[in-house]
Amino acid sequence: MSVRQNWLGLRKAGAWAGVGSILAAGAIMMAAPQKAGAQESQGKPNIVYFLIDNLGMGELSCYSGGAYRGTATPHIDKFAEQGIKLTNFAPETQCTPSRSALMTGRYSIRSGTHTVALAGDPGGLVAWERTMADILSEAGYATSCVGKWHIGASDGRWPTDHGFDEWYGPAHSYDEALWAEDPWYRPGRDPISYMYEGKKGERVKETEQLTREVKRDLDVEYMKRGEQFMRRSIDASKPFFLYFNYTLMHLPTDPRPEFAGKTGHGDWADCLLQLDTDFGRLLDILDELGVAENTIVVFSGDNGPEHAEPWRGHAGYWEGPYFTGMEGSLRTPCLIRYPGKVPAKQQSDEIVHIADMFTTLGKWAGAEVPQDRIIDGLDQRAFFEGREEESARQGFPYWMGETLYGVKWRNFKMVLVLKRTFSEPELYLATPQLVNLDVDPDEKKDYNFPYMHSWVIAHTAKIISDFQASVKKEPLIPAGAPLDYVPVAAD
Repeated sequence: MSVRQNWLGLRKAGAWAGVGSILAAGAIMMAAPQKAGAQESQGKPNIVYFLIDNLGMGELSCYSGGAYRGTATPHIDKFAEQGIKLTNFAPETQCTPSRSALMTGRYSIRSGTHTVALAGDPGGLVAWERTMADILSEAGYATSCVGKWHIGASDGRWPTDHGFDEWYGPAHSYDEALWAEDPWYRPGRDPISYMYEGKKGERVKETEQLTREVKRDLDVEYMKRGEQFMRRSIDASKPFFLYFNYTLMHLPTDPRPEFAGKTGHGDWADCLLQLDTDFGRLLDILDELGVAENTIVVFSGDNGPEHAEPWRGHAGYWEGPYFTGMEGSLRTPCLIRYPGKVPAKQQSDEIVHIADMFTTLGKWAGAEVPQDRIIDGLDQRAFFEGREEESARQGFPYWMGETLYGVKWRNFKMVLVLKRTFSEPELYLATPQLVNLDVDPDEKKDYNFPYMHSWVIAHTAKIISDFQASVKKEPLIPAGAPLDYVPVAAD
């Protein structure tokens, strides 16, 4: 049974009230491939970036999770065979920083977005920053963002202020769905978390309150809006960029009714099954629209696994959740399919940073990557396409907020600040600790005797010195900078 058949069955069972107008459009779908053919002649690939919230390396079947976590993920596993699977894909250590790096191609420390944004936070991307949607829009793309943006929640900082034609999602994060259940929360006194909707050139508007029940069903609404957007783009013969920010596996992990109890292994496993089914549905839509062969699809996490109980995720082979400097925080799944460009059945443990996706996708799309600012994202096209065996990147610095925690270089880490768990305090080391991840994946040894690996510092120190030199060229944007802030050296 296809994912589409599965969804239609759920609709007949009454689980998809309000979504019928999309799923009943099968009669129209037969005409879509002809329109897509005109679009393909333009030579620009469509792009779908499917971003998962708090996805650890131990969740999916194709990353050693699956049945060990209560359910297999067959649709994602099949997709993993259709392109390249990265086992050393590096996000930043928190949600806001990772999303900022993805959208701008710049380490979040440069943009003043290096700490997760909370309710009341006045900061976010300044107007000077240019996002993936900005450069793709200028290259002729239709652009849509569904789901969490989390890098600006005020006029001038919304997705529709940064290149997106349309957006629907929450202002901050999904834990705000729990506010109304808090016995100390007082409506009328305390803030209300809303869902928002906006279009380019128009004022972003509040819609309904974000509650636990609303959050549970949001991915159905995101899928509906995503499909409508892709259809409109094809009808207009425009290539499209759909930035699909999935709600799971962020807390609270509440499965929709049609998935509740389905695995027999609790809500978390039911949500993993829901994620797999929904992603499979998205791939089916691309097939139905006749654009799958001309669409780049990226499936990735935004940081390491969820920490809070009872919604805790798992980092698999590695240690540590998000908000740490451990390897479980610095790796998340990433799968890339680009038919005719990225060979199938590839797997690599070469380092790729989330900022690299900005440059790589931009160049695949024929967009102009900004030359007037520091861009940390490297062009990985030759590596992804199999023309180079090694990644364009050997390492990267990593931060927690404004604090440099360390540097990764190949299979080594130079640790400056140790933080193994979410809640433990930071331990500032008197001398850097060198970790060889090949022999010490748990990162528990003081030294990898009989080898000291001190020669590695020549490489990690260069990464730091290169970054410091870049900051002299272009100063960091401070957190909370006003909307019109421009780095001095950028003039």
